[in-house]
Amino acid sequence: MATTTKTASKPASKATSTKTSAKKTATVTNAKIEPSEFHEFFVDELKDIYWAEKHLVKALPKMKKAATSPELAAAFEKHTQETQQHIETLEQVFGLLDEKPAAKKCDAMAGLLEEANGIIEDTDAGTMIRDAGLILAAQKVEHYEIATYGTLRVFAENMDRSDVAELLAQTLENEKATDVALTECAVSFVNQAATNE
Repeated sequence: MATTTKTASKPASKATSTKTSAKKTATVTNAKIEPSEFHEFFVDELKDIYWAEKHLVKALPKMKKAATSPELAAAFEKHTQETQQHIETLEQVFGLLDEKPAAKKCDAMAGLLEEANGIIEDTDAGTMIRDAGLILAAQKVEHYEIATYGTLRVFAENMDRSDVAELLAQTLENEKATDVALTECAVSFVNQAATNE
């Protein structure tokens, strides 16, 4: 009789185990579908940088026009095109997350662009001092974007979204390259010329 009870309890235990495994699988699957609080925070930060990029793409032509040296003007022109690509990349990211692309005002970028306008107003046209100031303003923007994209990429990796992380990493590398190009422009001739004015 005891043997019969043991034999009967084994299949019941297997059935219970299978149900528990199925429940665990369902929970994991649901966690990927239902947005977590962190997912919502991540999307909110994407909206922030989306606003930033959309306003930067409008500000860069003004910075290009204000630049004295053709080299700096060309750097701003190039970055305008790249920024448009960053906007499109963010729209891809929103799509991968099943979210509608939406912008939320980025106070940091608004402040940085206001500062860039202030530099244009406070410096004389046709001077290297203005170019030095424009590079300073542009690099502040780049450093903000590098910090943002770097963090968002890590967030995406932690959410097991390598597809999203890869897109953000591409933009991050582009922002870093722009920062290097601006440094080269400053170091090669702008800063020295501005000092001598």
